[in-house]
Amino acid sequence: MINTPTPHNEAKLGDIAKVVLMPGDPLRAKYIAENFLENVVQYNHVRGMNGYTGEYNGVKVSVQGSGMGIPSIGIYSMELFDGYDVDTIIRVGSAGSMDNDDADETAKSVNVGDIIIARDAITDSNYANANGWDYEPTASEQTLEIALRLSSSMDNVKVGTIYSSDSFYMSDEDLKARARTNTLGVEMETFGLYMNAKHTGKNALGIFTCSDKPLKGEGMSSQERETGLNQMIKLALDIAVEIEKER
Repeated sequence: MINTPTPHNEAKLGDIAKVVLMPGDPLRAKYIAENFLENVVQYNHVRGMNGYTGEYNGVKVSVQGSGMGIPSIGIYSMELFDGYDVDTIIRVGSAGSMDNDDADETAKSVNVGDIIIARDAITDSNYANANGWDYEPTASEQTLEIALRLSSSMDNVKVGTIYSSDSFYMSDEDLKARARTNTLGVEMETFGLYMNAKHTGKNALGIFTCSDKPLKGEGMSSQERETGLNQMIKLALDIAVEIEKER
């Protein structure tokens, strides 16, 4: 078990809720805490990776940034799972659609503003091999079931595979190749989160707002990315509440 506080988190045991929302951007964590939670206490300032605990609809929920990329979320999620005994991490963030003229129908189905729920993840990362793991990188069954149930009436939700890339600036050729593999979108963290959850016997889910179509030059502005993900954030918080009700 990881000793706490850690080099990256100054929280004490009990400061962090059993369910944590984890955006990549610590400013998005701050935005969620300030705009959705009540009775908020900030438990982490280390390295600017802000973490907060508050209440949503009367339920204790935490939110903390993970940074960018699988190595970064690998550190923060492992410390939460193994050191702070967090049960569930819901990654909330943005993802790019790989829609282009040559894409398969799965990729073409995702539009800017749609919500993606990641049933599983694929990657070009060496994270699993480096740890000697061969787990299936899938969302936790119960958490996914809750997400599907709560989103069943939403007409802009797509469920399927997310691609967790080690490279933000992917070439157009690589994006086009991935778009022919039944992949809904691309981001940089979910594979690592799913592997850590499997390794620790905990729960994880990735939910995203499609922020852009890089191969078609369509997308949200940086300000829209910061504040335009509210529907997805609210869905994640509703999932967190339902998880606590079923505990």
